[in-house]
Amino acid sequence: MTDSHRLRNFAIIAHIDHGKSTLADRFLEVCGAVHPREARAQMLDSMDLERERGITIKARTTRLEWRGRAGDKTPPWILNLVDTPGHVDFAYEVSRSLAACEGSLLVVDASQGVEAQTLANVYAAIEQDHEILVALNKIDLPAADSLRVAAEIEAVIGLPSDSFFPVSAKTGEGIPALLDGLVARLPAPSERQGEAFKALVADSRYDPFLGVVLLVRVVAGRLATGDRLRFLRTGATFAADAIGIFTPEEQAVDTLGAGEIGFVVTGLRKLEEARVGDTVVFEKDTASLALKGFALPQAVVFCGLFPEDADLYSKLRDALAKLALNDSALFYEPESSQALGFGFRCGFLGLLHLEIVVARLEREFALALITTAPSVGYRLLLRDGTSRDIHAAAELPDVTQIAEFYEPWVRVTLFAPKESLGAVLALCEERRGERLDLSFPAENRAVITYLLPLSETVFDFHDRLKSLSGGFASYDSRFEDWRSGDLVKVSILVNGEVVEALSFIAPRSSAERRGRQICKRLKDEIPRQLYKVAVQAAIGGKVIARETVSALRKDVTAKCYGGDVTRKRKLLEKQKAGKKRMRQVGQVEIPHAAFLAVLRRDEN
Repeated sequence: MTDSHRLRNFAIIAHIDHGKSTLADRFLEVCGAVHPREARAQMLDSMDLERERGITIKARTTRLEWRGRAGDKTPPWILNLVDTPGHVDFAYEVSRSLAACEGSLLVVDASQGVEAQTLANVYAAIEQDHEILVALNKIDLPAADSLRVAAEIEAVIGLPSDSFFPVSAKTGEGIPALLDGLVARLPAPSERQGEAFKALVADSRYDPFLGVVLLVRVVAGRLATGDRLRFLRTGATFAADAIGIFTPEEQAVDTLGAGEIGFVVTGLRKLEEARVGDTVVFEKDTASLALKGFALPQAVVFCGLFPEDADLYSKLRDALAKLALNDSALFYEPESSQALGFGFRCGFLGLLHLEIVVARLEREFALALITTAPSVGYRLLLRDGTSRDIHAAAELPDVTQIAEFYEPWVRVTLFAPKESLGAVLALCEERRGERLDLSFPAENRAVITYLLPLSETVFDFHDRLKSLSGGFASYDSRFEDWRSGDLVKVSILVNGEVVEALSFIAPRSSAERRGRQICKRLKDEIPRQLYKVAVQAAIGGKVIARETVSALRKDVTAKCYGGDVTRKRKLLEKQKAGKKRMRQVGQVEIPHAAFLAVLRRDEN
């Protein structure tokens, strides 16, 4: 057990690609946590997806020992470092990491300056009452301008310049001074003498051999191997089969004391018994109160996940349960589709979060999945005074029951170069945005604040923004409010039959354009029949778009090689009447490939 006075718990926060993971690598190297022969880039990014994409998805913690540049003979300082993700879709992962620490190390690219997630992460750290140090990274780059970026940080964030440390995570320049600064300026965990053991569950995962494994921050007391424990919220009890720390590899220890971060092997097999944000106490402790925990994340993007093989439905259900234990921002519930069978309606924090979850399900659980088109959630106020949240057009009740239609709006903060300001403003106005603020914290940088409908930002907004700004603009969004909107359900009809799996919700102003897009795609995908097939988009009883799949024409007059023309006319009329009967009673079977072509549509 470590003396809490010599403990420092801190999270590394930054905008994506500002060098968090590389800086963590240098910390491991300078503190001697990893042998030079075992060192590799992105040491704390253990998932294949993280290493392939070059991003951090899961926050990882490691324990470092630092004796200072002087190499004194006193016991080492213990640094519990948490490397957090930078992408906005994993902001919930950052917030949980911050709750387990007393301080934050903000990494800012000395050539790029303050970006959208820089600001968002700083505000999250301030909400946790953190002491914040700033590392001006990449000072080795020719384009680095530490003085300009330092002035920008003071102007935009308000942090004092005496907390800035110029470093190069690539070359190691300034790293020892930064470690000394962390020890000197960050607070030690507060002592809670005499209190019974209490720990906060910061994360969890499922191991097929060990059961549920918890990542905990010990708030008070002491935990030893074999102690009987209990979750305060779920009431489940278990024994601490093993406890340990990350160095960065798992290392078993006998005890964990107040202020320390480590893992606990529970042996639990029922996944619903372990929840992130719960409080763990001794089994016989009936007096302790639960810790604050975490606010549940708000899913903003929804889509359907269906197994390609219907027999794998139960395997998909078990896989989602295990993945949700490790990713508490994942929401899912069963649903069925006339086209795709049984599956799950899942909620995500963004499109990248969706991509990562699908990729993990396919890799870690060997599942072949069908993913439907993403959509956002809506809220209905019904005429009987009740409200209902829906995630898909198929869930809409009859339009006569709806009194008001609400859609989610977000507050978007954009950072853009001055020369691309006009194009960025035009993009936001095109997406039904309302401008709130425009400022220039630096000579060539603009900060714009907009209110935008969430549905206008989740699909191609990021790509358009990067394209218009040459890759230099960034944005962060936060849920603002539900607003009444002129929204309609667009039904897709094939041969007069509504296909609910393809119906969607859209603003009335863009409903016709999107309806025409889907009708054109279906026209290309539906096989031709012996009769004409109408593909229509309709709002209520009004058709707003139509395409026709032309009929296969059998040459019934081929055998009439002479004689009176009325013989041919008689055969053609007979064929025409037959096609009319077929169209009235025929069922058009939409092939699986046609659903995928439309559901996996490109909004551009």
